[in-house]
Amino acid sequence: MSRSTPVTYGGWQSERSGFMGRLSGTGFALVVGGCVLLLTPVNLGSWTAASVCLPPAAVLFALAFGRVLGLSADEWVLLAVRHQINVATRRNLFQSGAFAPRSRTTGQQPMDLPGVLARLRFLEAPDGLGGTLGASYDPVANTYTAVARITFPGLALIDSDRQTARVAAWAGFLRGFCTEDSPIVRLAVHQRCLPDDGAALRSWTHRHLAADAPKEAVAALMELMEGAGPATTTRETYLSVTLSASKSRLAVKGAGGGQAGAAAVLVRELHAMHSSLSSASLQVVEWLAPRALAQVVRTAYDPEAQLMLATRNAAAQAPDWQGLEAGVAPELAGPAYAETDWGTYRHDGAWTVSYQVRTWPQADVYATFLQPLLRPRQNARRSLSIVYEPTGPRRARQDLAREKAKRESARTLRARTGQDESADELLESRKARAQDVARASGQGVVRLTAVLAVTVTDLGELETACAELQADAAASGLELRRMWGAQDVGFAAAALPLGQGLPDRRIGF
Repeated sequence: MSRSTPVTYGGWQSERSGFMGRLSGTGFALVVGGCVLLLTPVNLGSWTAASVCLPPAAVLFALAFGRVLGLSADEWVLLAVRHQINVATRRNLFQSGAFAPRSRTTGQQPMDLPGVLARLRFLEAPDGLGGTLGASYDPVANTYTAVARITFPGLALIDSDRQTARVAAWAGFLRGFCTEDSPIVRLAVHQRCLPDDGAALRSWTHRHLAADAPKEAVAALMELMEGAGPATTTRETYLSVTLSASKSRLAVKGAGGGQAGAAAVLVRELHAMHSSLSSASLQVVEWLAPRALAQVVRTAYDPEAQLMLATRNAAAQAPDWQGLEAGVAPELAGPAYAETDWGTYRHDGAWTVSYQVRTWPQADVYATFLQPLLRPRQNARRSLSIVYEPTGPRRARQDLAREKAKRESARTLRARTGQDESADELLESRKARAQDVARASGQGVVRLTAVLAVTVTDLGELETACAELQADAAASGLELRRMWGAQDVGFAAAALPLGQGLPDRRIGF
């Protein structure tokens, strides 16, 4: 029998990364400078010195404590200055090296991706089942990321008991990586809503078409599919798994070392998580090969290429096909042209605006609370990436203990000074305690962030699409912040299933 009241979820806590309280290192330096300027006239006993020192002190305090577009004033100024320098030096522009010389060793053109993705390389490795697996290699972070295209039955049309079971199974899947020696350092779920290319519909029709069907009826049916297929929308879901070669160096060394050994360890981890994925009602359609992974990247940069590539891939399935193989060559995955503006990102024939989820719902929500975010839209394409970073038990215990100590110290200080405790502070303190109790009882702790992107091919529809996305986010209980001055980074995290989005290090909790 189904429960009368569905289970609700909550307890998200914002990560604190301030150098001193909520101040960044730059903000703390500005406050110190302002205090020095305020004390200088007192020490000198001069009104002239006061008239000189007070205005710059006020400016320093305004930069430290002011807010602009959701950012502290000092962060906003640094972003604006950096952006203007990039514009002046034309570093905000990217043009692919289509005519770059081929490598002397491999005879191939190098990959050419913009911005933070320029360091990535797509490697090919055996998947252990007779096929090939594509891995995105980051030489700076020394990580290897595999991407799977997955399907799942969803939560909207089932009863609350089955919803609870599926959410618990996904939580169990994540908890399995919250160990001290887990080589998997990042997991990401990426979903995007795209126009349906009609390939699946055409394939089903060809398989079920009678041999003696009238030619006129077949022609009418094909014409109908050509018109109706691209008018509908479809969703693509990907799971990215990132392995750290540094954390698994012994296993990599035992597998032969180098990139081949790291790829072998990654494949072994992927096979080991198969049963956990099945328990979470996730079905792996395929682990993407290099050309398939490059196609996912290419269609994000150039949405107009989606239909062309889908048609070519469908034709490549024919036994007598003599053309190009399915997918895209990795060296052609990037855009031909890209430009980073202050609030938008232009790539080939499309424009994208990226947002970061800054505040998760304060009240408890149901399991389907994110559903409005990927509501089909005819004028825009939406992408959502949720990036998880599992935390080991020792690190989780230290972080939660530090968080509790900070909150208790703040409460004690306010009590001594006679200040009232706000309801928000009391609620955050309760969440911190509940989270620590859950950790002690065997639950895992993960860092997570969510990044969204909305893409249009008509610049005139961009702001309308952004307003619709923000309205749907508000209906989900989320607070979004436009990634001003970092739209290229936001696109890499939100529109591509490459496991980008969380910094490697943090200060505080």
